[in-house]
Amino acid sequence: MKKLENYCSIIFLFLLATTQVKAQSVDVVIRENGTERKESIDLPKSMTYPLDSLLNDWKAKNYIDLGKDCSTAEVNPLFSDSVYIDRLSRIPAVMEMPYNDIVRKFIDMYAGRLRNQVSFMLSACNFYMPIFEEALDAYGLPLELKYLPIIESALNPSAVSRAGASGLWQFMIGTGKIYGLESNSLIDERRDPIKATWAAARYLKEMYDIYGDWNLVIAAYNCGPGTINKAIRRAGGETDYWKIYNLLPKETRGYVPAFIAANYVMTYYCDHNICPMETNIPASTDTVQVTQNLHFEQIAELCNVPLDEVKSLNPQYKKQIIPGTTKPCTLRLPQGAISAFIDKQDTIYAHRADELFRNRKTVAVKEITPATRRQTSAITGKGKLTYYKIKSGDTLSSIAEKLGVRVRDIQQWNGMSNTRISAGKQLKIYK
Repeated sequence: MKKLENYCSIIFLFLLATTQVKAQSVDVVIRENGTERKESIDLPKSMTYPLDSLLNDWKAKNYIDLGKDCSTAEVNPLFSDSVYIDRLSRIPAVMEMPYNDIVRKFIDMYAGRLRNQVSFMLSACNFYMPIFEEALDAYGLPLELKYLPIIESALNPSAVSRAGASGLWQFMIGTGKIYGLESNSLIDERRDPIKATWAAARYLKEMYDIYGDWNLVIAAYNCGPGTINKAIRRAGGETDYWKIYNLLPKETRGYVPAFIAANYVMTYYCDHNICPMETNIPASTDTVQVTQNLHFEQIAELCNVPLDEVKSLNPQYKKQIIPGTTKPCTLRLPQGAISAFIDKQDTIYAHRADELFRNRKTVAVKEITPATRRQTSAITGKGKLTYYKIKSGDTLSSIAEKLGVRVRDIQQWNGMSNTRISAGKQLKIYK
């Protein structure tokens, strides 16, 4: 507990929170001490994403074949509690995955009304799991954490919460910057699956060094360490997730059970008549360093790579611009296009550059000479000078008509560049 309190004083812990979005709720029955009570728990945001939104990603549209989803059955077999307890105990996991009525509710949701989303995510795993496993293994973390993005984003790399969390791992901007993920007007590295995954692995390791309990770690990933620390203090120093459960925000109460259910359904999907959608593995890719400003359209047109593919392979660039003049940036392309880029890079950088990059480096300001200044000042008209006080409802046209002069004359006499006037002010009139 002393170690935990020491870390509580470090201010960055209170920044390390992903989004807390008001979500849909589910009612569960809580059984304790021989009594039952109903409780409403907020669903993790990923459980509210419709299937159509997940299939909008370029990779999904091009490499997941909806026509060959191996006919995921509509019927979801129901099993007894003892079967679920036995199956969870046989998952080769370091993390504790206990069973209770709340976990059962989330298993039923994944295997029931969300079974088509599960079918999609089983296919999308082919794109992202090797990335997740490599980073988790490098940090010596439990590989079952690879299913955390299922809870965070439903494996949708374009997911953005209403609170501003972004990417597969749903980093907030502040948290991302602490872990080296750059965010500015042109770049958002929270959307980069590889960089964000390594940042998430480092974050999870540091949180485990603090809490020493994986359920508390992933709960902190959801609501922030500050909220977890407050619940621990209110529980008298208790550090068992299930003992501080009722002191946590509603969404966090569902977060750990949903994570356990995700591990279950991604392991035992066949027993629930769920099949992965057919997936074609994308061609291998490679990276090259970019040291000048580069637009996606320049790459697409001269490297023969569809623009949508360039966008999908480089999701961290928000405006289709790689700001290579700021610092060397990474460009990912299909293996075959890398050679073409290297061979033609001077031509690519120059292609349509004036059209695609319109921001000027310098701007000349014309010096106003005395002669020019006289031309731009109000012109003295012929005749006697009088003044007209502008009334409410007046327009320059109505004033000109009333006084028998031209609108253009009034503008010249008063040095006006447009026809806007304000009630109460005076105009010079020569008649």
